[in-house]
Amino acid sequence: MPTDFQTIALNACGPVAALQLNRPRKANALNAEMASELIDVFRWLDQEPSVRAVVLTGAGRFFSAGIDLEYLQQIQAQVMATESDQQQSKLRGIIEHLQQVTMAVELCRKPVVAQIGGVCYGFGLDLAAACDMRYCTDKSRFSVKEVDLAIIADLGSLQRLPGIVGEGRARELAYTGRDFFGPEAAAMGFANQSFAVADDLEPHVTELAHQLTQKSPRTLRGIKQSMNFSRDHSLADGLKHIAAKNSVELLRGDLAEVVTARMQKRSPQFPD
Repeated sequence: MPTDFQTIALNACGPVAALQLNRPRKANALNAEMASELIDVFRWLDQEPSVRAVVLTGAGRFFSAGIDLEYLQQIQAQVMATESDQQQSKLRGIIEHLQQVTMAVELCRKPVVAQIGGVCYGFGLDLAAACDMRYCTDKSRFSVKEVDLAIIADLGSLQRLPGIVGEGRARELAYTGRDFFGPEAAAMGFANQSFAVADDLEPHVTELAHQLTQKSPRTLRGIKQSMNFSRDHSLADGLKHIAAKNSVELLRGDLAEVVTARMQKRSPQFPD
């Protein structure tokens, strides 16, 4: 298990990996180091067979307040130090690298559950939108904040939010950058549930994550891959995709294990 992180913290001693954004003094804002560490850790989580679910949190009062303004200045300096005819290419390369952070979450084949106990702005919302499920408190605060920095959000919110909350609502949030809180996040479907009592958030997410670890890992991976594929393709293509996938998966042993376990009145046991 990797442990030499500077901006995140990982506890993966059991089937549920607890991953925390860990720059509380900087409101868990994204910088270059956090970007690289998140890409690396989600690629590791994807490949680590003992991990069956991931819970993503933020240290302190923030899930993430967005991108570190000092990092924005560093990016600007890097671009301006480049030959003028190469500046656009340089900036595009940086943006595409940062997009790999949220893509790493989506491409991680394990279920990723966001536990949002505080402010979730800009990059924080990009990151949460890439997760499979999101839970928060009534005081959790959200915003597609990039518009207030004169930035077109470019790390995934504009692409993922319409499928989560609907086209019109996503446009309103992106155009205005307004704050919305836990109850509204749940009402619009961005959060799966918002808790009036903050102390109820962590136990619920922990219990949910452990429930997921009792499911067939192959099946959960297949569900995630199929739903992501279907979101980006036509209905017909999605049906062809799942037909091809299940023509392989249903010949494996997990279905037989479920049937046998039910006949023997025991819980099924699935390999990692």
